[in-house]
Amino acid sequence: MSAQTDHFLTFARYNAWANARLYEACAGLSEEDYFATRDAAFFGSIHGTLNHILVGDRAWMRRLTDEGETPSALDQELFPTLDALRPARQAEDARILAFVERLDEAGLARTVSYQSMIGGGDARTVSTILAHLFNHQTHHRGQAHALLSETGSEPPPLDLIYYLRGL
Repeated sequence: MSAQTDHFLTFARYNAWANARLYEACAGLSEEDYFATRDAAFFGSIHGTLNHILVGDRAWMRRLTDEGETPSALDQELFPTLDALRPARQAEDARILAFVERLDEAGLARTVSYQSMIGGGDARTVSTILAHLFNHQTHHRGQAHALLSETGSEPPPLDLIYYLRGL
């Protein structure tokens, strides 16, 4: 395994770990706190933010694999409750990990052409797309983490170093 494939495998595993921790923390919220509209939320609420992360992953994985659903909008609500969203998140994390586990250097270097959800075509290497996918998740998980702290709950540590230390 090369350093680059190992790097993305680490991120795929970390991604699933961080999502599981965040969802577990959200499961302890009241419905009122979980669905509350918050000014700082790009996608309206904790629920909207978690849905958006899954929308992004599904869009990118569809482009990478030519399989799966294609979301229709960046703010699409895929699932109406956390109980419905959670197993879909777990399945998508398993899908991402399985995809990354199959990659070699040639697979990472492959160029993927696609249409953006906001219009226009583009082409990027698989490695660039994966870097964006994991960065996008981290960005929005951070937002959900901050929104979670607004509820008075103690958000779990999600830093990569905690995952690497086996927290």
